[in-house]
Amino acid sequence: MNTATSSPPVSHRPHLMRRAAAEYVGTGLLVAIVVGSGIAAQRLSPEDTGLQLLENSLTTALGLAVLILMLGPVSGAHFNPAVTIVDWLLGRRAGTGIPVRDVAPYVLAQILGGVSGTLLAGAMFDAAPAFSLNERATGGHLIGEVVATAGLVLLIFALARTGAGSVTAAAVGAYIGAAYWFTSSTSFANPAVTIARMFTDTFAGIAPASVAPFILAQLVGAALGLALLLLFYPTVARTAGDVVVPQLENRP
Repeated sequence: MNTATSSPPVSHRPHLMRRAAAEYVGTGLLVAIVVGSGIAAQRLSPEDTGLQLLENSLTTALGLAVLILMLGPVSGAHFNPAVTIVDWLLGRRAGTGIPVRDVAPYVLAQILGGVSGTLLAGAMFDAAPAFSLNERATGGHLIGEVVATAGLVLLIFALARTGAGSVTAAAVGAYIGAAYWFTSSTSFANPAVTIARMFTDTFAGIAPASVAPFILAQLVGAALGLALLLLFYPTVARTAGDVVVPQLENRP
């Protein structure tokens, strides 16, 4: 486990271009999994919305776990601007989190990757890109996004702090799969995924008018998750460099 005094310098991490490419591909594949499985579920179970959600959530949970294992050693497998921003905020003084100069490339790669993933899923299922008509920004949905994002941030950073990195992929996948069901919003919990999903008028889509309120709720949730982290794990900043999983050259 890294500490504030023993963490290797930032230069020991993979090159920023490699890390940004991993964030682009990882977020793109994550959105392709979400949107693609949503389209497949809609077509295979057209009369049963509950079954569609079950198919979509199970596929997303499994796919996310695989992506974390596959690309985590390169970029940390953030795949989420909220996670990247919290990682920077936590580690900025101790020098353990993502450097501020890397935040914008990460977030840009995540957003572009997400949009590319939506377009890829549409191409695979012969579904033309279109703005979604699925309005989601009700009060209950926004509360759901606050809860989902706060729980995700708390889980990811708590796992790093407690040295439970070996189960991170499974735990994060399980949390997102469960949050599909216990939150009214079906747990987007990710600004990049939210932006990307407005470009598909299918089961997984979100109307453009709902995007900004969802992102605001996610940022509030991330702030709440950060506050809970500092309450429960006051020394969590020491392991910010291990989120979501340690990068390959960042291991001792």
